[in-house]
Amino acid sequence: MKQQIIQAIANHNMIQFHYDGGVRIVEPHCYGLTTKGNEGLRAFQVDGYSSTGKMGWKMFDLANATSLVILEGTFENTRNGYVKGDKGMIVIYREI
Repeated sequence: MKQQIIQAIANHNMIQFHYDGGVRIVEPHCYGLTTKGNEGLRAFQVDGYSSTGKMGWKMFDLANATSLVILEGTFENTRNGYVKGDKGMIVIYREI
């Protein structure tokens, strides 16, 4: 899964996965180890289930993600609000 996510970020591919009650579709921007030591994905959710009903910036704990699929769909630009060197990560494997 690690290499798939790294390639998705490099190629600006969207990712789909099941997380916390439903399917999410996201634009991945940063993948690494969170400050809690978990594999995390900072992504902009564009579609799918959300417990809050809101789309936008989220940090996903990948231990809770299943059925991850790299989609053919791409996104062109870095979303507004993303800051390189994500402070929520202690190690960054790949970022936009």
